[in-house]
Amino acid sequence: MANFTTIEAEARARAGKGAARATRRGGKVPAVIYGAHQSPDLIALDPRLINRELHQSGWRSRLYEVKVGDAATRALIRDVQFHPVTDQPVHVDFQRLAPGEKIRVAVAVHFHNELVSPGLKRGGVLNVVRHNVECLVDPDNVPPHFDADLSALDINDTVRWHALTGTDGIRPIIGDRDFVIATIAPPTKGAEPVADPNAPAAVAAAPAKGAPAKAAPAKAAAAPAKGAAPAAKAPAAKAPAAKAPAKK
Repeated sequence: MANFTTIEAEARARAGKGAARATRRGGKVPAVIYGAHQSPDLIALDPRLINRELHQSGWRSRLYEVKVGDAATRALIRDVQFHPVTDQPVHVDFQRLAPGEKIRVAVAVHFHNELVSPGLKRGGVLNVVRHNVECLVDPDNVPPHFDADLSALDINDTVRWHALTGTDGIRPIIGDRDFVIATIAPPTKGAEPVADPNAPAAVAAAPAKGAPAKAAPAKAAAAPAKGAAPAAKAPAAKAPAAKAPAKK
């Protein structure tokens, strides 16, 4: 017998965007229950109850019993709309469960014994192909999850549908093959570059950082320092004085 989680709700009288906004202003989350060839039921939920369920794994396949007063309806959460800024739920869609009618659910896969897996111990990587498996299930036989045992898997081994436990009486949507759930991939290593013997010789490397730079060749004549006094010029040779004419 399947386990049902009970959620308390209140009835809403009106549908439409205006009525939904009024419900949110009152601190509740508007919701609807549809399906099973019955008219939709409009309800309002406590946001704390919805957040509690959404923060637990597997809420898409969890069975709920929505209680409005003395009436109870079995349902699945099919869709949740979130506020674009706050990420808080603003509307919830429930699908009503009809007795004897199979439903389509996504069942989560839980992996076990990673620490003893030979492939993972040798550096392999668990590559999960499907975190959930879509199945057709009777509402009274919905499993909370499937289990995958990794204890005997080595590198390049796979987990397929037939190896999961908890699948008795359940038919997957993919029915034409034994599909892959996960693989143990080999470890990835970066390849080391190989030198090409035919490559041209490398250009001389630049001096290492911090090495002293080579001195530039000295100029032939050093320029006089700025502000230095000009060199004294040598006195020019005096011309011989002209002789005065002799008196007669």
